[in-house]
Amino acid sequence: MESLLQHLDRFSELLAVSCTTHVSTWDPATVRRALQWARYLRHIHRRFGRHGRIRTALERRLHNQWRQEGGFGRGPVPGLANFQALGRCDVLLSLRLLENRALGDAARHHLLQQLFPGPGVPDASEETLQESLASLARRRSAVHLLRLNGYRENPNLQEDSLMKTQAELLLERLQDVGKAEAEGPTRFLSSLWECLPKNNFLKVIAVALLQPPLSPRPQEELEPGIHKTHGEGSQALVHWLLGNSEVFAAFCRALPAGLLTLVTSRHPALSPVYLGLLTDWGQRLHYDLQKGIWVGTESQDVPWEELHDRFQSLCQAPPPLKDEVLTSLETCKAQDGDFEVPGLSIWTDLLLALRSGAFRKRQILGFSPDLSSV
Repeated sequence: MESLLQHLDRFSELLAVSCTTHVSTWDPATVRRALQWARYLRHIHRRFGRHGRIRTALERRLHNQWRQEGGFGRGPVPGLANFQALGRCDVLLSLRLLENRALGDAARHHLLQQLFPGPGVPDASEETLQESLASLARRRSAVHLLRLNGYRENPNLQEDSLMKTQAELLLERLQDVGKAEAEGPTRFLSSLWECLPKNNFLKVIAVALLQPPLSPRPQEELEPGIHKTHGEGSQALVHWLLGNSEVFAAFCRALPAGLLTLVTSRHPALSPVYLGLLTDWGQRLHYDLQKGIWVGTESQDVPWEELHDRFQSLCQAPPPLKDEVLTSLETCKAQDGDFEVPGLSIWTDLLLALRSGAFRKRQILGFSPDLSSV
């Protein structure tokens, strides 16, 4: 075990050196040995991925190295951040060498020969290095595109071409990281939340949750057992939102009422939590006798108008969501004293306002009034 950990330390150092001018001294033999070392660690990743004790020891050593080096994006160029990275050692090394202008011509030529060996019989048992590099390039492009802000105001975000492209890339990336590791999507989304513009990212998540299922890739059509269900990306998003209360609260507050209604209609697991948030927001308001309206005590409290609009949008959703919303409002009204006159309970006033709005709408449309329905 100690020998394996020492190999890990040395390769981490090698990976850091690959970004420096020291590679100007490398010859083709050095490049070849470095790639062989990387492939050996990739073999370790495949062999011990399910071996708890060894994997834990490797993870601990990698974590300590990463922390000492200052973490991703700070201090020296980091080596391997986690056990999953061992599975792409050769990709990381090759990419850094290709990007390093200090690498000599002979060494670069040998590296290109290793990456593109020419025609031959492909190894069907594992992904080629070229395919791995292409996949990594797609990932970097996806993250770069997700950083873009949709500055133009579009009332129908789910129809915005940039938003749809970002959403599709996000779902595809979630599928990819989910195949590599069970907890991959959660870590990936948390890292995006830390580094991307938050409001735009929340909009991309909402649009992604409204996308139709992803089509299988050609090789997955031939081998259906190798990929997960096409809804894995959406399921990962729902799971992440439900596991992060602050993120979900920001998600519900930042997005338009109509878009949230569509999302919660498509993903029923979100609706009880959304209704719980609306209930909490409503309980923070109090009735101002002088103004004759419900107001908050803090600047960040949700105003009455927004609360009403969100409930109104939900009441226009098809069953069972509409029924859940009305049941929730009636329950809150009963728990608050079951008053029928305005100004005593916010839930009474919401129900009265929603029924009044529905009544006016039915009059405009020429239907007979029905005060019992919203």
